[in-house]
Amino acid sequence: MGLLKNIEWTDDTSDTIVYRFAMKNDYVSKGSALTVRPSQVCIFCHKGQMADVFLPGFYKLDTDSIPFLTKLMSWKYGFENPFRSDVFFVNTKQFTNYKWGTATPIIVRDADYGAIRIGGYGTYSFKVDDAYVFMKELSGTTDSFTTREISDYLKSMVIAGITDAIGESKIPILDMAGNLLELGKMVEKTLDEDFKAIGIKITKFNFQSFSLPKELQEALDKSTSYGMMRGNMDVHMQMAQAEALKSAAKNPGMAGTTMGAGLGLGLGAGMGQMFSNIAQPQAGGANAGGGAAANTAKCGKCGASMRADAKFCPECGAASGKQCPHCGTVVSRADAKFCPECGKSLAKTCPKCKAAISRADAKFCPECGEKL
Repeated sequence: MGLLKNIEWTDDTSDTIVYRFAMKNDYVSKGSALTVRPSQVCIFCHKGQMADVFLPGFYKLDTDSIPFLTKLMSWKYGFENPFRSDVFFVNTKQFTNYKWGTATPIIVRDADYGAIRIGGYGTYSFKVDDAYVFMKELSGTTDSFTTREISDYLKSMVIAGITDAIGESKIPILDMAGNLLELGKMVEKTLDEDFKAIGIKITKFNFQSFSLPKELQEALDKSTSYGMMRGNMDVHMQMAQAEALKSAAKNPGMAGTTMGAGLGLGLGAGMGQMFSNIAQPQAGGANAGGGAAANTAKCGKCGASMRADAKFCPECGAASGKQCPHCGTVVSRADAKFCPECGKSLAKTCPKCKAAISRADAKFCPECGEKL
């Protein structure tokens, strides 16, 4: 039977969280020493039941230093005989730069673009905050427990916390890049209770980037391109006008000067007019097929066919529109009620009974028969 003089763990790994001390055939005796290094916690277990917990320091093992073991082993007169116990060391240092990423996109509701699928990437750091809870909830009494055995589980908890934090933040998609630090703190706060329940604490959480759907990225790129074109269009127009004016000033001919000035001053308006005219029907286009009748009229005097916009009949020479009874001006608009020259009413009145006469070519009053 070997008696242990000093129980300690010199960690030579970078990912071990729990290490079970190899007892082999050795026994713990009264006076054995225990060394717990910084960033370590030591836990004694008896028959699978956790007992005494030792924080960093140097201990002489006796009845006073292992009270729970004394009670579990029912030592009536204290720690006298050598015994065997399971001794576990828990690493409490920070485990840093563990990567997380969304295997499938997170669906969030954005005020501007509706339901959007986004991806996220970043890193997080953690440490064992309560070794007793961690041993009880996760590692149990296995010989060793590494970060590889817990990283996938922690990552799933992180993704759930990210989804919840983004949903509650209400930050627009386009503003997320400028609020990564704030989002990281929100995720830390969201995950704090869940990680505390397994004895772990998130010490740092970082967002590195967000990825948007391909369709939204293309739409944003197009919008940016159009914005740049709109911003530079005025500059190009002004430069073109300036060049046109310079050319006009160098041309001594009146025609050249007029043309250059017209080009320079009316370039913008001309382009706008050009595009607006595309939507307007060409003369004779819309009416050429079935609207020929709408472009013709009949003379009110002789009945001959004539153009609707003609002012005089090509057959008898009579005025095609209304004739003001006061000044004789021909009014082309058929629905006009007043003369555009003298401003008086266009309604013809009988000189005898003063009745209104609508027909301009009437020769007798339809009311009293008086010759007009």
